[in-house]
Amino acid sequence: MGGARPFRFGVIGEGVRTREGLLAAARAAEAAGCDTFLLRDHLIAEPFGPQLAPLVALAAVAGATERLRLGTLVLANDFRHPAVLAKEAATLDLVSGGRFELGIGAGWLREEYGRAGIPFDAAGVRVGRFEEGVRALKVLLGGGAASFVGKHYALDGLETFPAPVQQPRPPILIGAGSRRMLGIAGREADTVGILTSSVASGTLESDPAGMGPATVEEKLGWVRAGAGPRFEEIELSLVPSVVVARDERVAARRFAAERGWNGVGVEEVLAMPSVFVGTVERIAEMMVRRRERYGFSYYVVSDGALTAFAPIVAALAGT
Repeated sequence: MGGARPFRFGVIGEGVRTREGLLAAARAAEAAGCDTFLLRDHLIAEPFGPQLAPLVALAAVAGATERLRLGTLVLANDFRHPAVLAKEAATLDLVSGGRFELGIGAGWLREEYGRAGIPFDAAGVRVGRFEEGVRALKVLLGGGAASFVGKHYALDGLETFPAPVQQPRPPILIGAGSRRMLGIAGREADTVGILTSSVASGTLESDPAGMGPATVEEKLGWVRAGAGPRFEEIELSLVPSVVVARDERVAARRFAAERGWNGVGVEEVLAMPSVFVGTVERIAEMMVRRRERYGFSYYVVSDGALTAFAPIVAALAGT
């Protein structure tokens, strides 16, 4: 990587179930010095618990905060036509005063597709539709009359109103873990969220074999291949596991045991790029070192982890 990109920190409002809880979580993130407050996009409770409709809820957060940026982690492309999503994204950017970041993915949770009666097409079809959707969104959010013709979507001189505040458009984050998706992210995204778990089966699977340094470096290579010369302009993001503890070895052993990772040693856990175990000082130092090695500068944690994470945010503020 070139010069180090400044750290950013975000909070996912996973545990919010009420208006009061939503606004309290967002204000707590802002007070802790975090940069973004994000919501997931799921129609069923599993695997993160019941989730609010993200774009509507973020509009409420916009009115209750001043500095905090708002984002989705991530919207499922199949749940909204790009023309509808572009209008909603532009409107949210307007009402938030230019604070919205559009996170989007291909959609992966087989069960929610089935329960909602949405066809869960083969991965190749969903990813192809996603790629077209992102390209259509960029045309729509770029201003003027949008025309686009693809296999899945077609636009004929459609103008999106209102225009977004941010120019040329709100930043786009793509969350991905597969080779094809990460290549698309490299070509199209402003921020790439590297998924270290697997969703290939239509469920979320935490496989320690896919969380090691070699696998993460391979995924970064797929982003780089897709991005070409623009790779240095891309912000790289992770949703880390953070365990603040005095003895990192004891905590790492417990971390593996709680996940049923039989045969995974302490050193293997401590080397995982998405796992941070130790004192606040040690974790802050690890984040700096891993930014140098891998390029990750944007970390997002669940709202339930904010209390433990806040001192790390403070330790790295402005770096």
